Amino acid sequence: MSASARPGWMEKPRPLTQAAKALALTAVVLLVCVPFLVIVSTSLASTQEVVDNGGWVLWPTEPTLDAYRDIFDGGIVTHALGVSAGVTIAGTLLSLACTVTLAYALSRPGVFGGKPVLLLVLFTFLFPPGMIPSFLLVKELGLLDSYASLVLPVLVNVFNLVVLRGFFQSIPEELYEAARLDGAGDWRVLVSVVLPLSKAALAVVGLFYAVAYWNSWFYASLYLESDHWPLQQVLRTYVVAGAGLTDATTGEATVTAPQTVQMAVLVIATVPILLVYPFLQKYFTKGVLTGAVKS
Repeated sequence: MSASARPGWMEKPRPLTQAAKALALTAVVLLVCVPFLVIVSTSLASTQEVVDNGGWVLWPTEPTLDAYRDIFDGGIVTHALGVSAGVTIAGTLLSLACTVTLAYALSRPGVFGGKPVLLLVLFTFLFPPGMIPSFLLVKELGLLDSYASLVLPVLVNVFNLVVLRGFFQSIPEELYEAARLDGAGDWRVLVSVVLPLSKAALAVVGLFYAVAYWNSWFYASLYLESDHWPLQQVLRTYVVAGAGLTDATTGEATVTAPQTVQMAVLVIATVPILLVYPFLQKYFTKGVLTGAVKS
């Protein structure tokens, strides 16, 4: 095909177009990275440097870990970090187990009551319960001030269920039939055939659940006392509500500026879940798109 006969989308980009794309990409990267740099730099800055720069530091001249030392010495953030980690791990595993089993059952044709159950699940997605009915239900079940209240009300996410159901339906039917001929039952088919082929979808759905549990603070504010709060609720208390470290621990004055403490808590709350993304990134596009092809 000659150069003149090529479609427009196949033509080699012009230098001006490439320069414009590079400039736009650089601007987007700066818009994303500079706020993170400011947060980390402010958390590492000294008290005097934060005051001199009006509360924000782009690059600390004398880095210090005083803010992090004060936070972990107080004990509240350390306890909240353990709560968030425990809720995230336990909630993700339970949610994956329930979502996988329900999605597999709903993906198989001829399952008794499959369509009514699917419609019931979709109904809860279209018409979610309000805050007051949810609180009354949790109270009647005796889950107030219990970590189970952070997991059980959101155990199965309808979007994740639909993604996994679509992925299971996209698996060739011949594989199911071959497993049946070998004498495999439903559990054997699920464990030995379906799950090994669904690593991409499971990684994506698991990441969705983990991020949701890690970032959850609203249910904690409704159902838990302050001594059981997860990290995100503590972060909200420090940053959004404006409470200083003195209000949350001993009542004594801290040596670091409140702004450094707030930014340090923000870093602690962001970094753990951020470290998970690089290991699951390769599954992201494949898992979501494959599960969305067929529903």
